[in-house]
Amino acid sequence: MLDEVEDWLRRRSWTAADRPLQTLRAAKEAAGPAGTVSVVLPALDEESTVGDIVSVIRRELMDRVPLVDELVVLDSGSSDRTAAVAADAGARVVHRDAILPRLPAVPGKGEVLWRSLLVTGGEIVCFVDADLREFSADFVSGIVGPLLTDPGIQLVKAMYDRPLETEGAVVPTGGGRVTELMARPLLNLHWPQLAGFVQPLGGEYAARRSLLERLHFPTGYGVELGLLVDALDEAGLDALAQVDVGVRHHRHQDGLALGRMAATIYRTALERLVRTGRLKADDDLVRPLLTQFGRTAPTPDGAPGGFTPDTHQVAALERPPMAGVPEYRSHRGG
Repeated sequence: MLDEVEDWLRRRSWTAADRPLQTLRAAKEAAGPAGTVSVVLPALDEESTVGDIVSVIRRELMDRVPLVDELVVLDSGSSDRTAAVAADAGARVVHRDAILPRLPAVPGKGEVLWRSLLVTGGEIVCFVDADLREFSADFVSGIVGPLLTDPGIQLVKAMYDRPLETEGAVVPTGGGRVTELMARPLLNLHWPQLAGFVQPLGGEYAARRSLLERLHFPTGYGVELGLLVDALDEAGLDALAQVDVGVRHHRHQDGLALGRMAATIYRTALERLVRTGRLKADDDLVRPLLTQFGRTAPTPDGAPGGFTPDTHQVAALERPPMAGVPEYRSHRGG
């Protein structure tokens, strides 16, 4: 690890308990408009979990201690009762397609995070995944805290234990497989200044709007890696931080889905290596397709089925910095 990163780890890694809620409330009041906080939950078919998350945030961080100013659930086109459950729990629900209608939306988490900047007003924006179970308010207050207490901090990622819970078994450190097999090697090899982040792909992070509006947003699963790399280039390592918020319980993807996520993350990294001139891109360098294999059903006589290929497009679309979008400038009064 670079000496710079070791020093950063000592100075820019905290726990949620380091900043009690009353300390944050005082810091928020002192900050004035710069301390306004918007929490955004991107959600797609999360009716079983989104209501509990919204309820905890409203109770702990809006009613009991007024830390969060607005709580928005961005519905990505759910087919279940996600929107109704979130609204009943106290969130403002906005459908992805209602934002910036002149630009048709594409599927993907990054797409809704980008669009959320158009329907929120806080100077600090906090993103939280909507599939978390056993949710704690520390996931929000922990990562918002450094932004309220230190004007030099621009982006804060949550760090946590991530157990793998599958088929009744729990592997304490088995989660985060794409992080360990794809994202961490990429960051250590190409962006070693980011090697100190425990959960670089985690969906819980907060940042100043003034930073987010200057960044490109990959529309798919590459959004977390893309934003982290671009934030390093834009603001520098010392403006980034991480906070330990405990344990993250959530739904896990199967191996094929993880493979598609890994391919998208790799392509996101590749785009940045090319953009910054660290890698020369020939036309045939990237073939944006991923072929995976699954076994077909057994034959009528009981013989095992064969393997069949299934090819997926590896998404590369990125949205431009929101600061350059006319509707956003109008939204912000510019």
